[in-house]
Amino acid sequence: MKKNVKFLIRYDGTRYFGWEHQPNTDMTIQGKLENVLSRMAGLPEGETVTVIGAGRTDAGVHARGMVANAILDTEMSAEEIRAYMEQYLPEDITVAEVKFCAERFHSRFKAIGKQYCYTCWIGEEKPVFERRFVTVLPKVPDIDRMREAAAYLEGTHDFKAFCGNPRMKKSTVRFIKSIEIRRSGNHLRFYYQGNGFLQHMVRILTGTLLEVGYGNMAPEDIPAVLESLDRQQAGPTMPPQGLTLLHVDY
Repeated sequence: MKKNVKFLIRYDGTRYFGWEHQPNTDMTIQGKLENVLSRMAGLPEGETVTVIGAGRTDAGVHARGMVANAILDTEMSAEEIRAYMEQYLPEDITVAEVKFCAERFHSRFKAIGKQYCYTCWIGEEKPVFERRFVTVLPKVPDIDRMREAAAYLEGTHDFKAFCGNPRMKKSTVRFIKSIEIRRSGNHLRFYYQGNGFLQHMVRILTGTLLEVGYGNMAPEDIPAVLESLDRQQAGPTMPPQGLTLLHVDY
């Protein structure tokens, strides 16, 4: 019997070329999931279960709350499916939850929002045990200045200047509900909640806010950057390892 199955997935993206299939490599999150589920379903060679993700995280980016779904022809229970996947998936991918869902559920099209966190490390000591999940900063930025700049980014804007895809033809208008910047010890975290994010958008937003924190840009420069629609006016794209998808809203 065919069932629509929903998955809550967590992964360390360090070794992978992102979520989505890439040519000439099987080192993608989607690819690993589909290989295991195709084997579980007993599909003949050449046929593959299609796993649909709520988003397409880039190479090196992590997830604590990626949601995906797939149509499976199986009599297994949700817990049996989860146990099978846990047994055969690599150690850096885990399935926290498996549920049967409505036939019309689509993990990407039904999503109404996402939350990301970008984590930086401030300190003289190297983050030996966290190095795969943080970006080390060369100096301490001014958090108050960054919070002031972040306020200009909240709301509905055209974020073309913060898009890493210069050939983007679809709308680049997005709604950012909130940006929170918190420091705890050596960790500096940027939390972004919005209805959707463009390619590299969170990493570019973070790079821009850090430029403000370093004094290279003023908080009042942000509206002009937005209005320019010019990627060159925004800050640098931060490295991928500091970025984690925390949650998908439905």
